[in-house]
Amino acid sequence: MNRKRKQAAKEKASTRQLMNIIDITDYSLATSHGKLVFFVIKPTNISVLSDASVGARIYALMNVLKGIAEIEMLCLNSRENFEDNKGFLRRRTDAEQNPVIRKLLQQDAANLDRMQVQMATAREFLIVIRLRDEKETDVLPYLSRIEKSLKDQGFTARRANEADIKRLLGVYYEQNVTTEQYEDFDGERWVILGE
Repeated sequence: MNRKRKQAAKEKASTRQLMNIIDITDYSLATSHGKLVFFVIKPTNISVLSDASVGARIYALMNVLKGIAEIEMLCLNSRENFEDNKGFLRRRTDAEQNPVIRKLLQQDAANLDRMQVQMATAREFLIVIRLRDEKETDVLPYLSRIEKSLKDQGFTARRANEADIKRLLGVYYEQNVTTEQYEDFDGERWVILGE
């Protein structure tokens, strides 16, 4: 019986409860294990750099990592995967008898290929800092020092804000890279206040 109650409670739990999220603040993701602060780092295309430049980038990252004990890293592939759609179009093209429809299906497949190539470099690298029992007055100066350290080592970095954190959760959990603005509640954009 206890298992049935747990299952019923789990089914009634909100998405935030299931993900162990207490709150999304303007600079962090509050969980029961501390606040997570994200720094978004713009990726560098190392395929065009010399071996010495790549070595310098690695050394710079090493300097950042050894200077911050609480650091965690995360890489998100924030682009859409069209493989299922392209497979469907291939199967549909092979089965299609009408040459006009077959040509349209081939054009759709070519369009998906172009879109995938355009988004091939859409990766995001994140440095995550887990704050546990820090005083609120010490947090922002500490985070500013980390951001300055990243920039001093030559990284293009910024602290993620509330909208960034919602987008990161959408990409990480749902693979949703097309939504432009995430709502706090389902259907929030359709509510008209004052009526």
